[in-house]
Amino acid sequence: MRILSRSIILLSVVFYTQIASAAFEKPLRGKRAMVVSAHPLASDAGLEMLQKGGNAIDAAVATTFAISVVEPFSAGIGGGGFLLMHDSRKRTIKALDFRERAPLKATKNMYLDDDGKVRRDASINGYLAVGTPGTVAGMYEVHRRSGKLPWKTVVAPSIKLAKDGFVVSDKFVQAVKIRKKMIASNQPARAIFTRNGNYFQPGEKLVQRDLGRTLQDIAGNPQSFYTGRIARAIASDMAKNNGLITLEDLKSYKPIWREPVCGNFRKARVCSMPPPSSGGIHLLQMLNIIGDTDLKSLGWHHPDAIHLTAEAMRIAYADRSEYLGDPDFVKVPQQQLINPEYAKLRRQQIDMQRAKPSTEVKPIDKNILEKFTRNEPSRLIPAYPNPKYINKKYHESTETSHLTVIDEQLNAVSLTFTINLGFGAGVVTPGTGIVLNNEMDDFSAAPGVPNAFGLLGNEANSIAPLKTPLSSMTPTIVTENGRLRMAVGTPGGSTIITQVLQIILNILEYDMDAAAAVSASRIHHQWFPDMLRVEPWGLDTLTLQELERRGHKIKQTNPWGNSNLIIVKPDGTLEGAADPRGEGEARGI
Repeated sequence: MRILSRSIILLSVVFYTQIASAAFEKPLRGKRAMVVSAHPLASDAGLEMLQKGGNAIDAAVATTFAISVVEPFSAGIGGGGFLLMHDSRKRTIKALDFRERAPLKATKNMYLDDDGKVRRDASINGYLAVGTPGTVAGMYEVHRRSGKLPWKTVVAPSIKLAKDGFVVSDKFVQAVKIRKKMIASNQPARAIFTRNGNYFQPGEKLVQRDLGRTLQDIAGNPQSFYTGRIARAIASDMAKNNGLITLEDLKSYKPIWREPVCGNFRKARVCSMPPPSSGGIHLLQMLNIIGDTDLKSLGWHHPDAIHLTAEAMRIAYADRSEYLGDPDFVKVPQQQLINPEYAKLRRQQIDMQRAKPSTEVKPIDKNILEKFTRNEPSRLIPAYPNPKYINKKYHESTETSHLTVIDEQLNAVSLTFTINLGFGAGVVTPGTGIVLNNEMDDFSAAPGVPNAFGLLGNEANSIAPLKTPLSSMTPTIVTENGRLRMAVGTPGGSTIITQVLQIILNILEYDMDAAAAVSASRIHHQWFPDMLRVEPWGLDTLTLQELERRGHKIKQTNPWGNSNLIIVKPDGTLEGAADPRGEGEARGI
């Protein structure tokens, strides 16, 4: 073993040297303000706001609306998301929940057939899969509170992109092909995203006139989405197609300000999204389990480091399955789960020479968990996996979108939003150009039955009217000694939390620059299905063999994620990068 470990250390150091050099594009450096998003045109929209004297909020709102136009398959005004905002003057971090909510007519068993079996397609395709959208309300709320430029100014770039059109890439073309069946079956979607049924080709221009008019209405009055022409169009189309969303659902929608979940990791203070996202809690839980282990001295992607990280992931996702849900409906034991003393208990359960099968890793018993605070955790039905479902092939997400902004005053925004799967429910509201989400699939249709990403849940995440489905979105802001250090986030479905974890470790532990941190190869474990996913580069043969010897079930898959981040350097300048797995770019002044 000693000889093997030395060989792996050497290979790890050699590979890290390669990834940290010219193998990756250099990050954008030395700027006073910066925006990074998943699409160059969206980053341009944010940059335009910064150049006009706008702040991070103005740039983030403009970028969000622009993404809604240029990435209609990933995120948009027909969906929702989460935002973290750092105020440099007040030294505060706030969290905004503008996630989709279950309609008033939603019921706990709405996706079960007469025999009690889950109807999988019902929560993914068509009108019944749609939750009440929150993106427009969220953007108006954060801009009303903290924006500098006029509302019409920040919406304007998206209107131009929709009306004048933009050149589509191969990513757009492939996204249409993946959802071709649903797009073909919905006439408004077919009319926009195909040429009379024929696919767009890379380099052709996509014009979305209806969406342009919708955005123009929103620029004049954002409430038109919830009480005006747009609301009436959504509600009318829902009523005609057995959907659940009504004018009452739209009128009553309100974004929610929440306290971020924060914890310490070494010298850093890590803040992320609280429930109804599971991202912040389990990001901190995994960092706590890693604790003071000196990963850097082992070498990047040393088998000991990978093994510990993977086992921390396995434990966190097991706890997620039982305890996480909408805190407005269930009591989430947040403080217990992020308690460093609880992490020490879980760390003691990890055998560094053996990967425990996931059947041996259970969510922590509630009687043990409650010892870590005086708060009573929810009494929930365990979500142990239904054997009928655990071996199915799960969706590997390229959808959802993330953007990061830091302005000259070091105010920061980390924002992740989505319509869930590609082109959401595959439904466009006639006359509006709005692609509607299929976020209802993020609820647990039944305990122990996974959603499209293979994630398990239980009563905490069951369906109820006005309830918010559990999410993995993990917009994150890191500070050191009260000073902004970085803002980061990513799309990627169930892999979002583990991606953000690894990017943070790449910077704080391995001293990578921004480009290397978002480019480096990744691993992922989510408890069930019991497999350690690895990207097809970055792990040498000896490392893979050693991980398999310890009992890990390795599955090499296509690359995943589309992260971006901005780092604040010691001299106060910025360094940013977008993930090379996507087509995003950083822009700065």
